[in-house]
Amino acid sequence: MEDQKKAAAEAAVGLVVEGMVVGLGTGSTARYAILKLGELAREGFEVRGVPTSEATANLAKDLGIPLVTLDECPRLDLTIDGADEVDPHLDMIKGVGGALFREKLVAAASKEVAIAVDASKLVQRLGSRVPVPVEVHPFGWKVAKVRVESLGSVAELRMVGGERYRTDNDNYILDARFHAVRNAGQLERDLSVVPGVVENGLFVGVASIVFAADANGVKTLRR
Repeated sequence: MEDQKKAAAEAAVGLVVEGMVVGLGTGSTARYAILKLGELAREGFEVRGVPTSEATANLAKDLGIPLVTLDECPRLDLTIDGADEVDPHLDMIKGVGGALFREKLVAAASKEVAIAVDASKLVQRLGSRVPVPVEVHPFGWKVAKVRVESLGSVAELRMVGGERYRTDNDNYILDARFHAVRNAGQLERDLSVVPGVVENGLFVGVASIVFAADANGVKTLRR
């Protein structure tokens, strides 16, 4: 599985052209892409990165990848990230790792978004295997939970080590499990207008290319 993640991530890095500003995703697959970019940077390849999480920023700094902020560079050439599920339309669930808000914002700023996954992440319908992460403000989060559940989910506050999980933005996450997401675009919009919801993990119409790796190699899927 790790070999497949690495293969997909390195295939995505193949899109990077010297001088690009690249959004750096978060998660185990995105990490392989960042490691590869670090190798290139050490060889003198000029690339700058915009991290989607504090963990990614720390890794990129350790690898010598120059970083910029969205304020400094509000238009990116490319973002490379992973996904938790990808459907046949290349719509996705992302954010199980907790970085959905920054991931979606960085993706929105990018001319192209390349997603790297192992083939187990490919599903016929979103929500088949993982819940939809919903980032909520701590104030009145139970109000948001009731509204999110009214859309057809069972939502649980994410806990880690017996404590409420906090995102890099100091918010909570509700893991909203839908039996299956039948209209991802509509659900994304419905979740976005719930008071108290900061962002949700449905990424509809975002990916322009997906690199999916299995035991036989890497296949390329385009929107």
